[in-house]
Amino acid sequence: MQLGDARVGKFSDNLAAFGRTLRRAGVRIDPARIALAADAALTVGLDRREDLSAALEAVLISREQDRLVYRELFDAFFRDPNMAHKLLAQLLPSAQGKAEPSKRRPRVREALSPQHAFGKQAQPKPEDDKVDFDAAMTASDLQRLKHADFNALGASEYRLVERLARAVRLPLPTFAARRSRPGVRGRALHWSGVMQSAVRTGGEPLHLPRLQRLQQPLPLLVLVDVSGSMERYARLLLAFLHAATSRQAMGGAVRLQRHVFAFGTHLTDLGPAFAQADTDAMLAHASAAIADFAGGTQLGTSLAMLRTLHRRKLVGRRTLVLLITDGLDTGAPDALAQELDWLRRSCGRLLWLNPLLRFEGYAPLAQGAAVLHRYAHGMLAVHNLSKLEDLAASVAAVLRR
Repeated sequence: MQLGDARVGKFSDNLAAFGRTLRRAGVRIDPARIALAADAALTVGLDRREDLSAALEAVLISREQDRLVYRELFDAFFRDPNMAHKLLAQLLPSAQGKAEPSKRRPRVREALSPQHAFGKQAQPKPEDDKVDFDAAMTASDLQRLKHADFNALGASEYRLVERLARAVRLPLPTFAARRSRPGVRGRALHWSGVMQSAVRTGGEPLHLPRLQRLQQPLPLLVLVDVSGSMERYARLLLAFLHAATSRQAMGGAVRLQRHVFAFGTHLTDLGPAFAQADTDAMLAHASAAIADFAGGTQLGTSLAMLRTLHRRKLVGRRTLVLLITDGLDTGAPDALAQELDWLRRSCGRLLWLNPLLRFEGYAPLAQGAAVLHRYAHGMLAVHNLSKLEDLAASVAAVLRR
């Protein structure tokens, strides 16, 4: 039985609201997909809820890690007629309904609650209640958020910016690896390919495929400061790095050699956390692994642990090291200088990503910052979305120098 045109009426508005909710949960949705979803709903009809769910999933979801998030949000959204308004209230601590919040996936919980910070519930500020953003932001709103400092965002804005940061790409410079693959150029012949081609042409080698060297991204080692002064930046930058350096983001052809560590008063290996395919699962594992979050900064001690326990992860003086910190170190400057001298000699490039560059006229006058500035090959800003989008070009410029 046809229940009316799915492209008009209340269902059309509900479908658009459902698309905005998916986008807030990190699912990549655009207006074209919403239009396709309306056509799919019109095709299958609205009499069977299971058919509608499968049809919308087929056109709205393109990544495997988004499927369970979609299904849970679909169940919550279309079970209760008033759930749409509750889902769109970004600062609502919890939504009433039959779905139990404790069993929701992290991305679904974050779409319905204020921002979490490494296992701690963020309390909304009074000014956050005035924010009325959804995923369908205007151009001026998006432009403002791109240039807003991460440390100055409200809870709802921070959540939106974190989702936007996951879509930023970080194409790393490449080098010619030892491995090769068949191609049209290269010095050596691909003899097995020549023989296979000759078999298809009656024994005559009419085609001579060659072996060309693979282009592999530079090995990457990331050190993220999780001290108290970096609290607002750490979570967002970890989410950005996980999404930007995933195998899908890098093209999937060659696996990126990526090692990530968090440091405060000591060093924490985030390799097991970054092995998770889902960014929210990575953040949950990182939250459980980091014991010194929002504490002090002992960069010299942390680098000594890196040299003692993980020096083999610096691959052949080719590794690109990204050191994300504000430079407010509380350790001895001489010990820090000694460890930074070893790190500079053991890697290809040492880049200091400093959120304090948001201030005009910033100068590294603190003792730890002065030592860092002396040993780093370059200092780049990472305090807003615009700087993250320019990070790849900035890294390439420093490498050329």
